[in-house]
Amino acid sequence: MSEAIEKLLHPDILACRKEVIGRSSVVPAEPGIYAWYFRQSPSPKIKLEKCWAWEGSYLLYIGISPKEPPKNGKPPSTQNLRKRIAYHMRGNAYGSTLRLSLGSLLTRSLGLRLRRVGSGTRMTFSDGESALSDWMQENAFVTWVAHPEPWLVEAEAISRLYLPLNLDQNSSHPFYKTLCAARKAVKDAAKQLPILPK
Repeated sequence: MSEAIEKLLHPDILACRKEVIGRSSVVPAEPGIYAWYFRQSPSPKIKLEKCWAWEGSYLLYIGISPKEPPKNGKPPSTQNLRKRIAYHMRGNAYGSTLRLSLGSLLTRSLGLRLRRVGSGTRMTFSDGESALSDWMQENAFVTWVAHPEPWLVEAEAISRLYLPLNLDQNSSHPFYKTLCAARKAVKDAAKQLPILPK
């Protein structure tokens, strides 16, 4: 297993929401891979006994920033670890697949409802995003490893670890269909509701 993955599995820090947002963020503004650990599972259907555990929390999701540069000549992403991790913690479901997945699984327990906003192409949990952020403040912790080509590490991590909240490159995971169904259900419900203003 690569050194980067080993560092994600044995992190020096598991940062909470307050530590990764704002000017005092402890996250470097560099490319790399990050791993999300959760104190509480967003779904009872996730088999936590198969997930990697560290200091009472379970590794459920990994991500990278930036994405692999496009091969069609388009400019590469300007994202980095600090921007991406902060967005997961305080952004919305439209810009964060992690927030969309968590919100889809926590819809009933947090009273969330996905809604179309603005032009109708964007979907967020609208007022419920703050409740989701509060849940993440209590339950979600993140660690990271700077890496110049994080997409190479991501592929190895997804193939070797039990990561129930990852969808891309992870269709053979036992939780994949459950998560896809939960996301589809909230999206289908949103399409039946009026569009909210921005």
